[in-house]
Amino acid sequence: MLADNAKTLHIRNLVKRYGSVAAVDDVSFTVERGRFVTLLGPSGSGKTTVLMSIAGFVEPSAGRILIGERDITHLPPEKRNFGMVFQGYALFPHLTVSENVAFPLRVRGIPATDTARRVKRALDMVQLGALGERLPRQLSGGQQQRVALARALVFEPELLLLDEPLSALDKKLRAELQWELKALHQRVGLTFIYVTHDQDEALSMSDEIAILRDGRIVQSGGPGDLYDRPRSRFVADFLGKSNFIAGVVEHADGAGFVYACGGHRFGQVGGGETVGAAALIAIRPEKIRVSQESPGDRTNRVPGRIVTWSFFGADIQFRIRVEGVGELVATHPAWKSAIPLQADSRVWLSWDGDDSIRVAED
Repeated sequence: MLADNAKTLHIRNLVKRYGSVAAVDDVSFTVERGRFVTLLGPSGSGKTTVLMSIAGFVEPSAGRILIGERDITHLPPEKRNFGMVFQGYALFPHLTVSENVAFPLRVRGIPATDTARRVKRALDMVQLGALGERLPRQLSGGQQQRVALARALVFEPELLLLDEPLSALDKKLRAELQWELKALHQRVGLTFIYVTHDQDEALSMSDEIAILRDGRIVQSGGPGDLYDRPRSRFVADFLGKSNFIAGVVEHADGAGFVYACGGHRFGQVGGGETVGAAALIAIRPEKIRVSQESPGDRTNRVPGRIVTWSFFGADIQFRIRVEGVGELVATHPAWKSAIPLQADSRVWLSWDGDDSIRVAED
């Protein structure tokens, strides 16, 4: 079983400098064995540098990398026993699928009989068992990526490192392979470390996500926790979409507080606030309800006028101007919607006090 090879990875105070620039700045985290952890962040955040340091292709300026209790910080890549899947498939065009997958085993001197057995098992894992004699040019992009996965798994690695492996695929195929990659992880039980700048990929596949910015981890946790409880404007805005309301606390007690913005007053769950303090509130578009009539039972309700809208099949996304607050984006189910699709139509927005969250300004 590949799961028997899964190992826990420890990154301790990792630093990588290029001259005076810190591409990675004191990063520490642990990936428990068998977990699917994603390093997520915008371009230049340091996520790929962290991954390449784990793989051994980048020499850290400081810090330690351990697999279990074994320090591998300065170990060359070929001695780490890690599988690697890149954005480009990096398949040998003149070799068949089976020969491509067998290549890491032949480099390691594995006997031919054992190699054939392992190649068959790896191709079956990625559902390509019948295509072993084809050349890469005879495969679709998604099939080529599966070959790259099989090649990374065939020698039974301790970790699987994936550097934006789906970014070259079209949107529909990328979504399909997200499901397949998550199912593959569940079947093989290896430790996966995945790098992407795509929030949907991170949310849909990961057990845990570490969000990086300017070489540092700004927040980490489970996908649901990060999405529902971002700590900062950056995390709330980068991981999905958010509306922001900047107000001033007018009243506070142990259960929550009231804040004012543009002549409106809103209630927020959560204690520990100081009257007179600035408060930045984040609200996800799907948590704002849109109605034609005033919803009298909601903690927060405010009138607005439709600026524009976009139809996404299952949902309609409205951009609504609220006097004194600015424009808010709200997602409304399209099925049997009674909201008029007409600019300047008056509507009501509402949300409960626990539908939003206070975040730190960056």
